[in-house]
Amino acid sequence: MFQDTISLATMADTLNRSADYRVLRRLVPRLPSTMPLGQDTRTAVLLDTETTGLDARRDEVIELGMVKFDYLADGRIAGVRDIFSAFNEPSAAIPADITALTGITDTMVAGHRIDDGAVTSFVEDAAIIIAHNSGFDRKFAERHWPIFEQKAWGCSATEVDWRSHGFAGAQLAYLLNGAGFFHSAHRAVDDCHALLEVLAFELPTTGAPALGLLLETARRKTVRVWAEQSPFELKDSLKRRGYRWSDGSDGRPKSWYVDVCETALQEEITFLRAEIYLSEIEPRLQTLTAFTRFSSKA
Repeated sequence: MFQDTISLATMADTLNRSADYRVLRRLVPRLPSTMPLGQDTRTAVLLDTETTGLDARRDEVIELGMVKFDYLADGRIAGVRDIFSAFNEPSAAIPADITALTGITDTMVAGHRIDDGAVTSFVEDAAIIIAHNSGFDRKFAERHWPIFEQKAWGCSATEVDWRSHGFAGAQLAYLLNGAGFFHSAHRAVDDCHALLEVLAFELPTTGAPALGLLLETARRKTVRVWAEQSPFELKDSLKRRGYRWSDGSDGRPKSWYVDVCETALQEEITFLRAEIYLSEIEPRLQTLTAFTRFSSKA
């Protein structure tokens, strides 16, 4: 068996060196280990939730997965520190389409509750929480565990411009394939292990790990520009420019809005004045940081 394994690995390496073949390896999760002394590291937590639906105000978490790891200043992964995985039984039956997507059944979650204290203890020393769709996961996490409101957040789906680094999209499984792996998707902790390898992947355009770029982006302030009371007939112009619609049901303005970096703010205001309002308007502006970005309160 050992010789067979060596032979397979040798064959895989040989194929990878060819321009005609590309080999994907099954992702083997990194195990927790003791960090070497003398390394200047910080701690991050990768988080993924499986839920009964998309509405963070009404739907419930049925599984929470987290991987805690240490990283160096340049974004290189120093090692995994701990792993968290737990089911939660919701107040109603899991919808059939959710079971079909995740493989999680009512039987699997029956009698399970996520320990709030264990969640708090797991994340309290983390400098940043990272999810592959923080706009989704942060809202659910904050609703159930208030400690997440106090944390900086990063989003690996939106805070790395994957297309500019040679990828055609930002879906987690696709990015993992680009890093040379495949895995069992749609289970929370499995997706966290997959995300760790995606963030450890050295981008071909920079030679640096993707995590370094994500952290750099997350540290920057952005400005949310609200195009309140914009003419209805110009909504397509706003959509083409990247504006999204807020229906006002969550306490935010009922309006189109877009998030831009501080250096692009004046250009955005100029666009609104010239193309949307045809006047010297002063739009509502909201400054966001890693501590407020993606939150349901932002």
